[in-house]
Amino acid sequence: MNSIWQQFTLSELPLEQWRVHSYVYRLVGSLQAWRSGSWLMKSVEPIGAVLMTLVFGLAPFSPENNTTLGIFFLGAAAVYWVLVTLSDDTKSVTPIHLLVLLYWWISVIATALSPVKKEAALGLGKLTLYLLFFALMARMLRSPRVRSWLIAFYLHISLIVSVEGIRQWFFKVPPLATWSDPESTQGNATRAYSFLGNPNLLAAYLLPAIALSIAALFVWRFWLPKALALTIFVTNTACLVFTDSRGGFIGLAILICTFLVLLYLWWEKLGSETETADDGWTNSRFQSREFALSSESSRPWWRTWFLPLSLGTFALVVILGLLLVEPFRDRVFSIFANRANSSNNFRINVWAGVLEMIRDRPIIGIGPGNNAFNRIYPIYQISPAYTALGAYSVPLEILVETGLVGLSCFLWLLAVTFHRGWQQFTRLRARENREGLWLIAAIAGMLALLGHGLVDTVWYRPAANTVWWLMVAIIVSFCSLESKSQKSEGEEFRVMNYE
Repeated sequence: MNSIWQQFTLSELPLEQWRVHSYVYRLVGSLQAWRSGSWLMKSVEPIGAVLMTLVFGLAPFSPENNTTLGIFFLGAAAVYWVLVTLSDDTKSVTPIHLLVLLYWWISVIATALSPVKKEAALGLGKLTLYLLFFALMARMLRSPRVRSWLIAFYLHISLIVSVEGIRQWFFKVPPLATWSDPESTQGNATRAYSFLGNPNLLAAYLLPAIALSIAALFVWRFWLPKALALTIFVTNTACLVFTDSRGGFIGLAILICTFLVLLYLWWEKLGSETETADDGWTNSRFQSREFALSSESSRPWWRTWFLPLSLGTFALVVILGLLLVEPFRDRVFSIFANRANSSNNFRINVWAGVLEMIRDRPIIGIGPGNNAFNRIYPIYQISPAYTALGAYSVPLEILVETGLVGLSCFLWLLAVTFHRGWQQFTRLRARENREGLWLIAAIAGMLALLGHGLVDTVWYRPAANTVWWLMVAIIVSFCSLESKSQKSEGEEFRVMNYE
């Protein structure tokens, strides 16, 4: 059984043999001679960091789904990745890269077979830009300094976005659309949307930021940066609550529970194998059988009770919120109202039309992108009152765009990504490398976005799409197949943001 799982997750894939015999992969590094003499390419990582910063800095403030400036920077990042790859001196590819490439090829085939090829080609172009941006992040985030910088920048931008959202909630700004059931008690409720223009999109954008801010509490050194991380966490969480996004609530619950469980596993391992020094760093210590027994008995009580107490506290907070805060209670219970809630009724009708689209093209779909969806969906919509820009569910959207083939590839990609993330988690935990906490945040952030994505497709938009691929890229950045020297491992351990 274990062998089957290893094969399914591509753990035994002979990538070295593939690299030797692949004609395409031989292009990697073909411009090394030019790079060695180029003054510009001596600053590969800083330039990449600037391009990624520009994309993340622009995404939440773009008034439209796709701006010319945003596409320009994504295109520049894509071109730069090609240039870096052709001139790179390290040939590193992971199974995650291969599955992302496979999903892209499936999207190409879906575009070629699409009944609306022109619209699908536009969607394929956008998808290509996002995937190449992921490839650039996966390459650049292998540097601990670049990784710390980009995470810190995203957290600071999310703080600005959240402050604006909280301001909107306090001043009761009018909605830009009908986001709540006008006949319910929440019909006139204020929902924060900040610069993104949509509360559900804002919630999706903030979920990874909440996960990363929790990790920053442990990774960032000294009290001032930790206080900043706590401020970002509280502000982002409050803003997400003010979005009144039910998908956001689902994602937040998944995020908190996942992070607490993984954090407990991290501390549990360290508590049984290491000793904490006076300066706060963990140092390896040889343990005999007698020492292991005494360490187990003298372990702080909070390590033993951390998980049940933290999960219990979270559950208590949720229960008190349901009992004492009527708007929150009404909003949460509306999830289970079926068609009695107009928002639920709208989604159910959209899903019904989408399922008809899937039945007609179940294998390869209609092609990627919202333009293709907008051309085909009106034929299947139940009535003119149920127009939609997407399937309001990520699995259904993938089925519509690329069929069962694309969905199978996407689920395979998720399985391999989480498997690799767990492998790197255990590796970094064994080496007592605190940067492994970024992995916890990435895994929790991905699961949160997937939970939100079950009932919405807002993370197909630039602001949410980029942070989704950031979570994947963080995991991939720790999964380089090239073995690192002890020196580089030591540098990775010591380089923390705000040192």
